Amino acid sequence: MHTGSCLCGAVQYEIRGPIGPGFYCHCARCRKASGSAFASNAVVAAEHFVLTAGEDALKTFVADTGLHRSFCGNCGSPIISRREGIQQVRVRLGTLDTPLGAGQGPQAHIYVDSKADWWEIHDELLRYPEAPPRPR
Repeated sequence: MHTGSCLCGAVQYEIRGPIGPGFYCHCARCRKASGSAFASNAVVAAEHFVLTAGEDALKTFVADTGLHRSFCGNCGSPIISRREGIQQVRVRLGTLDTPLGAGQGPQAHIYVDSKADWWEIHDELLRYPEAPPRPR
């Protein structure tokens, strides 16, 4: 099990199952939402993500694409994103309080074709120009 929280500690959560694939997303929307060159995310089954405190502090912005981005309304920390009808969430890895363990971090860069022009990728992780191919 993993735990996580926002910067001010109002929002707290547990991940009561495996953490799926992690990735760095370089799309313009993730850059805006994170205020950085990319967002560090991991896929988690929705039933394994459990909010343990701060439901009243959690706010959600729904983008015109239908993506729900949830964040702490007190400190602004992004926590998860999700889409209607998909039984998974994308957890912002920077909000984890427990270590992932060696080799468990992001395994790929996605939306590399739209990455910030001032950021260079200097690792050997997989790179996808847009979204990675969906498993069959």
